[in-house]
Amino acid sequence: MKQNFLKSTIGRLRLIAFLEGISFIVLLGIAMPLKYYAGMPLAVKTVGMAHGILFVLFIFSLIEVKISHKWSFAKTFLSFLSSLIPFGTFVLDARVLKKEM
Repeated sequence: MKQNFLKSTIGRLRLIAFLEGISFIVLLGIAMPLKYYAGMPLAVKTVGMAHGILFVLFIFSLIEVKISHKWSFAKTFLSFLSSLIPFGTFVLDARVLKKEM
């Protein structure tokens, strides 16, 4: 099942969206407080870099899904917006991506 999951464009987008969502929550909920309340700026640097890489992968994967599944601009744009809101990618997965598989 995992092989089929990663072979489809929607499956890859779901995985990347999940990881990107987790990294965003960790960045906002753990790394930022460590930086500002515990004086540990390295936490934001490390988690921020990982989140940035995952965000870029999310965008590329979203473009791939838009092309292969012929998504409308509105659906693609709303999916992009979900990555800017905490927990947004989890909502995207539950309401859109799961149904597409």
